[in-house]
Amino acid sequence: MADQVAAMCEQLIKAVNVIMDAETSHIYRLEALKFCEEFKETNSFCVPCGVQLADKSQPAVVRHFGLQILEHVIKFRWNNMQQQEKVQLKECAMQLLSKGTRSILEEESHIKDVLSRIIVEMIKREWPQHWPDMLKEMEALTSEGEAQTELVMLILLRLAEDVITFQTLPSQRRRDIQQTLTQNMESIFSFLMAILHLNVEDYRKLARAHCRVAVATLNTLAGYIDWVSLVYITTGNCQLLEMLCLLLSEPELQLEAAECLLIAISRKGKLEDRKPFMLLFDDVAIHYILSAAQSADELTISVEVVERRYIFLKRLCQVLCALGGQLCSLVGSDVEVDVPANLNKYIEALLAFTTHSSQFLKSSTLATWGALFRHETLSKEAVVVEMAIKYLRASMTNLVKTGFPSRDDNPSCHHSRVDFDSDEDFNTFFNSFRAQQGEVVRSACRIVPLEAFQIAAEWLQYQIASPIDMGDATSKTAEGLCSILSPSVVQWDAMTVFMECMTTQIFKSLEEEKLPIDQSMELLQAVLNYDTKDPLILSCVLTNISALFPFVIHRPHFLPQVLYKLFSAITFDVAQDNKAPRTRAVKNVRRHACSSIIKICRDYSQFILPCFDMFYNHVKKLFTSDATLTHMEKCSLMESLVLISNQFKDFAKQKAFLDELMAPVVTEWTSDEMRHVLWDPATFLSFVGADQVVTEQSTDTDTAGLNRGRLSFCLYAMLGVVKRAHWPADLEEAKAGGFVVSYTSAGTPIYRNPCTAQFLVMLPNLLALIRTQNSLFLPENLARLSETFSRAHEMMDAEKNMVLGLTQHLLSTYDSPVYRTNLERMQGFFNMLYDNCFHVLGNAGMSLQQEFYTIERLAEEIAGSVFVSLDHVPDHRLRPMIHILVCLCVI
Repeated sequence: MADQVAAMCEQLIKAVNVIMDAETSHIYRLEALKFCEEFKETNSFCVPCGVQLADKSQPAVVRHFGLQILEHVIKFRWNNMQQQEKVQLKECAMQLLSKGTRSILEEESHIKDVLSRIIVEMIKREWPQHWPDMLKEMEALTSEGEAQTELVMLILLRLAEDVITFQTLPSQRRRDIQQTLTQNMESIFSFLMAILHLNVEDYRKLARAHCRVAVATLNTLAGYIDWVSLVYITTGNCQLLEMLCLLLSEPELQLEAAECLLIAISRKGKLEDRKPFMLLFDDVAIHYILSAAQSADELTISVEVVERRYIFLKRLCQVLCALGGQLCSLVGSDVEVDVPANLNKYIEALLAFTTHSSQFLKSSTLATWGALFRHETLSKEAVVVEMAIKYLRASMTNLVKTGFPSRDDNPSCHHSRVDFDSDEDFNTFFNSFRAQQGEVVRSACRIVPLEAFQIAAEWLQYQIASPIDMGDATSKTAEGLCSILSPSVVQWDAMTVFMECMTTQIFKSLEEEKLPIDQSMELLQAVLNYDTKDPLILSCVLTNISALFPFVIHRPHFLPQVLYKLFSAITFDVAQDNKAPRTRAVKNVRRHACSSIIKICRDYSQFILPCFDMFYNHVKKLFTSDATLTHMEKCSLMESLVLISNQFKDFAKQKAFLDELMAPVVTEWTSDEMRHVLWDPATFLSFVGADQVVTEQSTDTDTAGLNRGRLSFCLYAMLGVVKRAHWPADLEEAKAGGFVVSYTSAGTPIYRNPCTAQFLVMLPNLLALIRTQNSLFLPENLARLSETFSRAHEMMDAEKNMVLGLTQHLLSTYDSPVYRTNLERMQGFFNMLYDNCFHVLGNAGMSLQQEFYTIERLAEEIAGSVFVSLDHVPDHRLRPMIHILVCLCVI
């Protein structure tokens, strides 16, 4: 038999060598694989051959195959084996554990792995019923050397993973083994702690073999800490956790120690069971945690060590955050936990990560800061109040968008290259990161509002006084202008975010007499006096004006200056030649100014009312003297006037104003020419130029473009008035102003809107336009589209990219002029027109209420326009229709 085994082993070795030889042909490799698999499935010499091949005198690849044979026998032939064969195989396996491996530093990791799998597969089938002394045998093995101890750790870890984590065995066997593990957990943990303690001490004496055992023990502990009873983790005054904290200072063990700590401190459960975690705030544990955190930015020479070090820092940061979660849960709860005396050391450790150069590590701390600043008890602690100021100071750096992987202008770029695949990936992360920072900054501002104001004021004054630094990222289109990554722009941008966060909280946190009004007016004056031709910085200036505007309520004489600054921004342009295409940055400034004026008029309409005449006269002057205003900009100014007019609180006066404001629009919209255009699809297509062949190089006057502008302006103006015109919220004021016409049977007042008469005049042509737009998808009208505009009704590329999650490259977003092809203009026009028609109808239902729903034959008119030709309307056009249905059903 011995000869047969030897001969078979020789064949198997040859087959393994054929399989592993890179020069082997595909056919030979398949044949060798087939031979090996058939041997494992059917041959009766599997055990003796496996043992012989696994001998440590064999090459590693042969040994691995021999061990695989033994594993296969246990997994698939165990139940068919005689008891004597099982005992023999078990003895062979234990002998391999004891004597069958090389020293711990020489042995291949895959050999250790497969050998531990063999033992675990036997344990899963035999323990505890047929192998009651398994744990004692494992403990005895550890006395034979470091290699055996490491193997025992691997066995215990894999057993826990298979039984608890992956549950890779039948439920009854799993329950038996889990129950036995639980019953023996006290001795298992004592055993693991003893092994860890012993090998850590020996490791400190520079014995590298013991380092390997300590790592294996920590990995094994990690496999148990996740599910065992909390009592084993916190026993002996958290002796285990304290030891793990000590290991945070050991370079070769700190990562595994941190992972164990993280699993332990992240455990949930009853609060009283988690109370011992507060022992981690004692002197020794918190000292080691703080030391590890404060050395976070130390540099290491080896790239490999740097990567491992960075992973450790991430785990340690998670440990701190998990500990903060336990702190916030326990302090102030029913279990009566005091605020720890070393809270300042914990917060210093957290601050070390908040000021680290890695943007990822900074972001990881945000949830914990937010929880601390919002905590009813902890937020009142002097150390937390003091730290809130330090956190706000740190935010002056953290809010600055730096660290793009493709650049090398900041220490964070190195870490970003590890964490992010591209600039776009980083940009997406940072936008989310900044939004989260905003929440935490607002929470900190609630704790120290005046200090936060002082920080914001100093920062704003510094930015105003600093010369523009374009850096190496200047604009591609206009010489002397910044790009979005220029140093001055990223600083202004960060400061603006901080200012917005601060001002939204200071009014909620301080009584009126404590507000720093005089200081804020000095700031506002400095901002109003600041003059820049850079659109990206001007946009930040406008945001700061909006942020500081609530203070103007207490100093009304500043209002005209603010309005004139915003008016000048509406007509802002970089190029002298107004016909040149504007960059996105310039368009954003003008749109930003319009939005700021609308917001001010919406939120402070009563305050602005005394300036109404000045406002109205200036708007009329802009309309007549500046032909460069877009239709949207004109309508934004009209919308602002309507918002102020709501404060007339006089129906007749407001109606007269709206009639005057909208007279040109009503005349245009209801003209015979426009009626002819809006009621006939063929005429409409010709009017907007969709049936014309146009080249991109054409220099002829774009009459169709002007016509599209006329339609757009009418709809924007109609929407602005219908959306914003309203009666007073106070019933008595509404009655006194003539807005209440009657009452329902239930006593509810019925109001009238001053824009109703205008809307009713314009409604027939509005419904006709909706009907005509639906009809554009009929085959005969699609055929009328010219070759240039045959795709005019398709989804725009921007919409497709949004659905697909594709973003334009960050650096090209603001710098390039907004060139659009004729097709893109037509697509945008059709899209806007369709959307706005439904927005007008939807807002009419909400604004006019009773007056809208009592329009004669309203249902028939809507059915004959909105719901016409829907079989031909593409799905992506139906979304605006859902808007109207939702809006109309709200009332």
